[in-house]
Amino acid sequence: MIGVGGKIKQYTNVLDKPLSKGRQEVSLSAFAFLFSELVQYNQTQVDNITELERRLEDAGYAVGTRVLELLCHREKGNRRETRLLGILSFVHSTVWKVLFGKVADSLEKGTEHEDEYMISEKELLVNRFISVPKDMGAFNCGAFVAGIVRGVLENAGFPAVVTAHFVPMEGQQRPRTTILIKFADEVLRREAMLG
Repeated sequence: MIGVGGKIKQYTNVLDKPLSKGRQEVSLSAFAFLFSELVQYNQTQVDNITELERRLEDAGYAVGTRVLELLCHREKGNRRETRLLGILSFVHSTVWKVLFGKVADSLEKGTEHEDEYMISEKELLVNRFISVPKDMGAFNCGAFVAGIVRGVLENAGFPAVVTAHFVPMEGQQRPRTTILIKFADEVLRREAMLG
């Protein structure tokens, strides 16, 4: 590291080093193994699929809280989004890119309800290596990602109910995963007031 006056600055302690902004990647096989263990552990603690999805969502919520803090510090200079479309764009692009290495496939506004938005992913990473037994029906590991999205939104001041759903696609063996975001009424009122 070059310091003032062109001299090389030596760090004596790891805590003195600046935070790196570089890409910090985790191996896909390590992530798949750890996530599989998370699912298996929670599966032994519950009696039904709904409770398992809720526990995965709770684990994701904790991750989302931390991701928001980290990205607001690194990317935005400790500023947070205050507008609905701004936070949705932030989740769709910045958060998704940091977590999954790419922007989400699509971000859409619901046609039936004013307060619903959908983030769709053709092959969500957490569902890629999971085989669901027939007795578990429509179990969706995307609940973990829904928890991450909920954690980001709620801690940014946009309370919402976030759920993960499988949506069948024509000509595809595997369904795509849609993260459905239903914002609280207070968010829509605030957005209307801001214009």
